[in-house]
Amino acid sequence: MLRYLLLSLTLTLGLLPTLATAADGPVPADRVILVVRLPATAKLTVESADTTQTGEERTFVSPSLPSGQPFVYTLVATWNEDGIEKKLTRQVRVRAGERTVIDLRAQSPHKKDAAPKSRSFLFTYSATVTDLPAGKEARIWLPVPLSNEDQDVQIVSKQLPAEGQIAREPKFGNQILYVDAKAGEDGKVPLEVTYRVTRREVGTSPSKESEQLAMYLEPDANVPISGKPLDLIKDKALPMDQVAAAHVIYDVVNNHMRYSKEGTGWGRGDAIWACESGYGNCSDFHSLFISLARSQKIPAKFEIGFPLPPQRGSGEIAGYHCWAKFHPQGNGWVPVDISEANKNPTMKDYYFGNLTEDRLTFSTGRDLDLVPKQDGRPLNFFVYPYVEVDGKPYAADKVLKKYSYKDVPAS
Repeated sequence: MLRYLLLSLTLTLGLLPTLATAADGPVPADRVILVVRLPATAKLTVESADTTQTGEERTFVSPSLPSGQPFVYTLVATWNEDGIEKKLTRQVRVRAGERTVIDLRAQSPHKKDAAPKSRSFLFTYSATVTDLPAGKEARIWLPVPLSNEDQDVQIVSKQLPAEGQIAREPKFGNQILYVDAKAGEDGKVPLEVTYRVTRREVGTSPSKESEQLAMYLEPDANVPISGKPLDLIKDKALPMDQVAAAHVIYDVVNNHMRYSKEGTGWGRGDAIWACESGYGNCSDFHSLFISLARSQKIPAKFEIGFPLPPQRGSGEIAGYHCWAKFHPQGNGWVPVDISEANKNPTMKDYYFGNLTEDRLTFSTGRDLDLVPKQDGRPLNFFVYPYVEVDGKPYAADKVLKKYSYKDVPAS
């Protein structure tokens, strides 16, 4: 019986034209509306039956189906890219009365005219703790970028006032440089580390069975998984497919938020504030996305580092940039950069499932305990130097910061 219904659904999907009104209107209680997003030139089959629609978004409606019963069927998309045939297979669960959006573009290779797939550069991270009494001792922690599937990082020089130690905190695996130093006669403690980096354009990563995902479903201090943020999706019929559901959440956040640094309150990555204000910077955008994703049992994590301008050369970098990744069932980490999509709407589709190589990750996660452990509260996020004096957090405005880059030939 199930096979018969799947074949009936397949044939109907293959014969019907695009139904724009059906995609925008309510879903009949006994039907499934399926929206498939894929490369415009791709050929699509459902349960091995050809479909006839073209374009980047294709909409289908099923025949009458019994309510409350899930159906699973297979989509296969094939297309040619740079003379190479690409093929992507996805299984999709649907129920009568629901609209299911499946986005195959997040899995597809990057287009030929996209930004270069890697970038090599020197990155100099400088900080000076100021306004200390001469000889006063300060505890200083700096984030240290890791080599991983997204980037290769090597320390090429360090200028520190004392012997430092590098360790990893156990929860997220972030790397931390710790220095216990005394201020000079000028009341300052200068520090500088230069890295050589090769950063790669990022798509969906391979799934790792050993990965611990449960902690990426838990709330953070500023990222709840219930309450006010969920008002944004309470009237949304989220698809069962987690990639498609995450895409709906991505669009909800992008439509609700406006990139702006006006007034006060922005920049803390407070999902409730972002929901209520409707604007903010990258930390606000992605905290709201993570809050909504986790509320739907989709693991999501926060990454923070620094942006580089797309043009090659050298210069200073004003401040941090952050983004998010989510982990749908049966898949790896899928990146999103909603604040960049909001600033550049022509890149909206790209930034669901892709990150440019014009960036450097320094740390992952929120509510961080450092190594050795700080006396103060857990850090909201960790990208700037953190300093304690006499067991208390030192004023951030007394820590002067400077970040710069210089592109170099690939090694």
